[in-house]
Amino acid sequence: MPREAVSSCRVVQLGLIPYRQAWELQERLAGAIARGEESPTLLLLEHPHTFTFGRRGREENLLWDEATRAARRVEVVWVDRGGDVTYHGPGQLVGYPLIPLGPIEASGRLPQADYVGFVRNLEQLLVVALGRLGLASGQQTGLTGVWVQPDVASRCRRCPPAARQKPAKIAAIGVKVDAAGISRHGFALNVSPEMDYWDGIVACGLVDHPVVSLEQILDPTPTMGRVAREVAAAFGEVFDMRMVAELPASLKLAGS
Repeated sequence: MPREAVSSCRVVQLGLIPYRQAWELQERLAGAIARGEESPTLLLLEHPHTFTFGRRGREENLLWDEATRAARRVEVVWVDRGGDVTYHGPGQLVGYPLIPLGPIEASGRLPQADYVGFVRNLEQLLVVALGRLGLASGQQTGLTGVWVQPDVASRCRRCPPAARQKPAKIAAIGVKVDAAGISRHGFALNVSPEMDYWDGIVACGLVDHPVVSLEQILDPTPTMGRVAREVAAAFGEVFDMRMVAELPASLKLAGS
């Protein structure tokens, strides 16, 4: 008999929402979770076209000039997560887990082992979800995110040539754990975004590391709804939580 999950986590699907609005929602919700006023929450959503830079972001990794970004309707946002620059846009499933991760050290930080373990678990849940969608993927030694190996991409007619020769990233991860031990930010899984937007950045600061999507590899492409369901289910399994689907109206803080 499988053991009972130790706690519950609500899953709220927000649809397409501006990046800054979602960031502000995370800020308010994380504070309420730390105070015990709200339950642990997994936000699943999409963003309009946005380039975000993390704490290790380097401006030279932004390749499109202001005029090009304006023509392509891309916003640039510097944020407080880890990592360098990445792209968010319609057709990409973004997940923001806001969950308590444990006691904080005297330095005001989560122990490094716990932080790394959290990131590895995010990778693992995506690997599990992708496997159920019919795609073999995995982790890459020394790199963060979820990757598709060349032997898989080589069979893909719609994949770019570079993706057939080396591991290609299908999901990016960048997180923050606040002083109360609540996780922020999370992962971005490429379902069916406009892939040419990655031409505007050096994604994650990694040169010559291709990016792929489910749409390029799987035919037919699973719907965003199905991908979200598999991701939520895998999240519950990996983090040992009972996932409870709720409507956006359950986020009482959204309008405060």
